Amino acid sequence: MMKPRAFFQLVALVFMTSLIISCSSGPAKESTGEYIDSAAVTTKVKAAFVKDPELKVFSISVDTFKGVVQLSGFVASEEQVVRAGEVARSVSGVQSVSNDLIVKEKIK
Repeated sequence: MMKPRAFFQLVALVFMTSLIISCSSGPAKESTGEYIDSAAVTTKVKAAFVKDPELKVFSISVDTFKGVVQLSGFVASEEQVVRAGEVARSVSGVQSVSNDLIVKEKIK
């Protein structure tokens, strides 16, 4: 029979191991720290859009995963697509930008 102290040490070891494994990152998963960093980058990119007079009127979705920023939504011109990419790339922490913005055709 296992002594109570040894049992609790084993339980603590299993718990710590599972905690470390669950907080680690992989190709399709961010660690807790990476998730927080991604959220901060997303917030900074959105704030940069609000400060930009050409972009603040548009609803541009921003998602960040491991430093890669994905932009989606609609803008009025190709120049605004380019401008949004430039603004996003200028933000600290952005490694690359996937610009999926679409130029919204004007309804006549």
